Amino acid sequence: MPSRPSLPLALTQGDPAGIGPDITLAAWLRRGELDLPPFLFLGDPAVLAARASQLGLNVPQKEADPATACDIFRDALPILPIEAGISVVAGEPNVATAKGTIAAIEMAVSLSVSGKTSAVVTNPIAKSVLYDAGFGFPGHTEFLADLATRATGKPVLPVMLLAGPKLRAIPVTIHIPLKDVPQALTTDLILDTCRITDHDLRTRFGISKPRLAVAGLNPHAGENGALGKEDDEIIRPAIDALRSEGIDAFGPLPADTMFHDEARRRYDVAICMYHDQALIPAKALGFDDSVNVTLGLPFVRTSPDHGTAFSIAGKGVAKEDSLVAALKLAREISSKTGNNP
Repeated sequence: MPSRPSLPLALTQGDPAGIGPDITLAAWLRRGELDLPPFLFLGDPAVLAARASQLGLNVPQKEADPATACDIFRDALPILPIEAGISVVAGEPNVATAKGTIAAIEMAVSLSVSGKTSAVVTNPIAKSVLYDAGFGFPGHTEFLADLATRATGKPVLPVMLLAGPKLRAIPVTIHIPLKDVPQALTTDLILDTCRITDHDLRTRFGISKPRLAVAGLNPHAGENGALGKEDDEIIRPAIDALRSEGIDAFGPLPADTMFHDEARRRYDVAICMYHDQALIPAKALGFDDSVNVTLGLPFVRTSPDHGTAFSIAGKGVAKEDSLVAALKLAREISSKTGNNP
């Protein structure tokens, strides 16, 4: 294995009844083959041991902290224990585990903000389980932004980036009902999202002059107002302002012609107006190896681009590809931003 970095990644357990434990075990077993960066797993050792037994995997684990994880990683999976709350059954989510799931995320952020870990990598959560426990955020992205704001005292606008080998895509509005998108979409929100995107693509991805292709909201980007006025009244003014600032943004473009091979060669990231407009092409073009990255945070955060997959948890068929990609991208970004000297 290559020389070890000084700081491990902080990897959360996610929902313990989902495939987070499965893919974590599978990734660790391939650590040398795939040149994975060392990570510190934040979760319940009993869950991990039970899942390894269920899957027939030999994965030694050892209690660790950020200072010891890198040295342990070659020979055992380093774990910072956070109890799940109950005896977990693969594929059977339980609201009693919500407290531990949330605690793991909070701990990962705390460790990274304090410089003890190089980045946060989150395994999938089940939002419905957390909602039943009183979780007050639409999803991971918004919760991470709140934790960042509390940690730094500065307001944070989180920007969700789906990064795959064939496409980078960003939804301007994220976890809201489709019927609420036109009201939530503003010129200022598009401006702020694109400014953060331009900044982070330069500083975290090493793209010297990012090209931002901005999608329209309506079919055919509004067809000159015949199919909706938002494209001309909200989106176009944002693009004009961005270009006046020197940001290479163009559009609004009809979304139905933005994602074929030739079109994708003309930009570095697609700025989309709502969740599915971004996530459908991103997942269609790279379901197993795309990564969810949160831009705009004072720490690096990546995640597999899939859900908890309760139906296959503990069955030995979950693919670790997206988690592997998330771990590698976290290392790549943190090395550029100085989080991992």
